[in-house]
Amino acid sequence: MLSQDQAAALRQIGAWYREKTAPYMTLGGYAGTGKTTLIAYLRQALAQLDEDATVGFCAYTGKATRVLQEKLHENRAMRRGDSVSTIHSLIYTTEETAGEMPKWVRKDALERSLIVVDEASMVDEAIWQDLLSFEIPILAVGDHGQLPPVGSEFNLMAVPQLRLERIFRQEEGSPIIEVATLARETGVLPIREFGAGVRKLDRALPETGLVVEELLSNWREDLLILCGYNATRIKLNQAIRELRDMIGPAPQSGDRVVCLRNNRGKHIFNGMLGRIVRVAEEKGEDGTAWYEAEIALDGEDYAYTGYILRDQFGAATTAKDVPVAPDGERGDLWDFGYALTVHKAQGSQAQSVLVFEERFVKSTEADWRRWLYTAVTRAELQLTVIGPDPSPAD
Repeated sequence: MLSQDQAAALRQIGAWYREKTAPYMTLGGYAGTGKTTLIAYLRQALAQLDEDATVGFCAYTGKATRVLQEKLHENRAMRRGDSVSTIHSLIYTTEETAGEMPKWVRKDALERSLIVVDEASMVDEAIWQDLLSFEIPILAVGDHGQLPPVGSEFNLMAVPQLRLERIFRQEEGSPIIEVATLARETGVLPIREFGAGVRKLDRALPETGLVVEELLSNWREDLLILCGYNATRIKLNQAIRELRDMIGPAPQSGDRVVCLRNNRGKHIFNGMLGRIVRVAEEKGEDGTAWYEAEIALDGEDYAYTGYILRDQFGAATTAKDVPVAPDGERGDLWDFGYALTVHKAQGSQAQSVLVFEERFVKSTEADWRRWLYTAVTRAELQLTVIGPDPSPAD
């Protein structure tokens, strides 16, 4: 059964699709408002309007695509001819040259009646223009409560045309949804257990330090560690690497890494996570130090190979003027990815999330709420927030 705002949104999407009044429509929805449920109902309604219609469901990252696929199957929303894929797999194809990493080029045509883009706030302007070029109606779906994309003025979810803001009753009992709602509405999380595996701990207490030490000592890839400041991120990455016997500042095989800058030609994007498969140091003709590396990318069916700037690892800021790499192409920027700033984690989710509350001095109240909301909604099952006790002192 749809809620009132879901039913209203479904009617408006249906009218837009029938009348083709605009090339796209945007739908924003907070966590727990039933965006995927609405998409499932939309697919059923589309089948009644046009039994031959096909839908290309897509998301920005491989992991987000898998989550979308699971939810669509749970809701029995798929029809013959539909597809679920990353945006890149949907609209690009690869051209291979011997000895080089495959290059991605836009397809000439796309046989779909509708494109549904999930996690649309992650889509940059260049990819969005490529999507629009197929002249197929696009429904862009995302969470308008999250932070805007970092380093870009383009944000599909800045002012969505349709909004879902009512939390479903069955979701109200979810401790993560409770925390997310508090973050979004008040920006204040009390010190307490919200439910099984969901808690906020007082950073001033000695026992909190023991909990953090245990979590860092048992780091695994399904644990996402988030903070605000780059200085904190660097310290956390260093501590976790030492606990994992990764000695020295140089990246090693098995190291967790994060992409810091888009390279559309190689289909790597800011915030992408991966694991180093092999790495070797090499000097450029100008003396610049590089690592020639292969990186297995989370949730993707392709790997990254190329040159990454050595001095970016452990650096407090992202390099701006990057020289040409030894292969004659633009070099890439990666860093250790055991801990991330929340801005870098916007497209990620994990079963367990550890958040260090760190508010920037100049951030507005609205900015802070978006930051905290984005951080806690990265968690799927377990969430630990480390921060100050907001209750007044006796």
